[in-house]
Amino acid sequence: MAAPVFEEFDPASDCDCPGCAHWRRVLPYSRTVRHPAARRAVIVAAAASTALGAGQVAPALAAPQAPPAPGVPAGDGHRSPQGHKAPLYGRSAKTTGPADVRKTPTTTRAEIINRAKKWVDAQVPYSMTDYWSDGYRQDCSGFVSMAWGLPQNEWTGSLGQYGKQISKEELQPGDILLFHNPQNPEKGSHVVIFGGWTDYTHSNYIAYEQTPPQARKQATPYAYWTNSDRYVPYRYNGLAPDPTQAQPGAPATQSTRTPYPGAAYFGPGANNKYVTQLGELLVARGAGRFYTSGPGPRWSDADQRATEAFQLAQGWQGDAADGLPGPRTWELLVSGTGRPVPATGKAGHSAPSSSGVPAYPGRAMFRPGAVDDYVTRLGQQLVKKGFGTYYTTGPGPRWGEADRRNVEAFQRSQGWRGGAADGFPGPETWRRLFS
Repeated sequence: MAAPVFEEFDPASDCDCPGCAHWRRVLPYSRTVRHPAARRAVIVAAAASTALGAGQVAPALAAPQAPPAPGVPAGDGHRSPQGHKAPLYGRSAKTTGPADVRKTPTTTRAEIINRAKKWVDAQVPYSMTDYWSDGYRQDCSGFVSMAWGLPQNEWTGSLGQYGKQISKEELQPGDILLFHNPQNPEKGSHVVIFGGWTDYTHSNYIAYEQTPPQARKQATPYAYWTNSDRYVPYRYNGLAPDPTQAQPGAPATQSTRTPYPGAAYFGPGANNKYVTQLGELLVARGAGRFYTSGPGPRWSDADQRATEAFQLAQGWQGDAADGLPGPRTWELLVSGTGRPVPATGKAGHSAPSSSGVPAYPGRAMFRPGAVDDYVTRLGQQLVKKGFGTYYTTGPGPRWGEADRRNVEAFQRSQGWRGGAADGFPGPETWRRLFS
């Protein structure tokens, strides 16, 4: 009788013993650490085939065991670059019913964003194996588990069970954008927290995420730098309304409206939260075209021109439309009343004028080896203009080949060729990019 043929196999790939589970956690990408029985698997299989032919039974081999990581149950087979499902560090998982049915705590949008900001402010380093002091794993899914206040560390393959899918238009701060690659979780899976749109075009948003080297908050093209078409928006199931905020789409009531802070908070040199709020209110009323970035807390020419456009839309003239918000302007904005800003207002502005272009810092700021804030600002503007193709991660302060190639693409879009499209921004490239 011919002996049956056995294929070579690696017991560590499916074994649930504590030793194999341990090494899958600490070295998820390794192909060199194998089950101690792996090398003998083929020999044993061959011996077993001979023994079967002779009517004998092959003996089973026992695998040595290694202790599991603290707070992590042995035998958990969920693996991805974002780690695996696991209890909070040093604690037991809390369940209500079956083992895979987890409690969904109640939280608010403000609490989600505030928890995310704590990790960003603390510059929590990225790790798939380390846990922060609050018990959450220091990777992207652990970051979202922490921000949502989940009772355990989830992974990209399980976070969806705590939320419901929504559309891009429904996204609000505290929602997430999730990409899970079920065919190969080690390729591209990632999740970020949506922090709000950067402007009225809804082409860029503020992302809170845990990514190498540390937690960050950054303007990001929708839906993400790579695999953009594979990210799905989700809203947390346990979401409760913020007690101090009006519900989306509902008119502001007298109790939720911010009182007019005073004329001193607006105008050249002002830098405060009311300037940001003013800009956001203006964008909501159709004045978003005046902003190339923001709105932000520092008063700018964009704020004044947007305010002027809103005032002109009300039919005001002269000093009543000076671009500085008074009590009446503020009341119309916070109450959602008054006429919106038309597509092209009487002010005659369809786009920011050259007076709103930041000063060109000089060619020395954009050369190999340069590290400065101007490189970051340039990259962010390229992304907003649709020329961020060559970035695989967010623009940063270090000048690189991705910056040069994106600048070159922008220059070529202007019809420039040869030395005029060398990828290094000069004064005219800068002016056109920020106009």
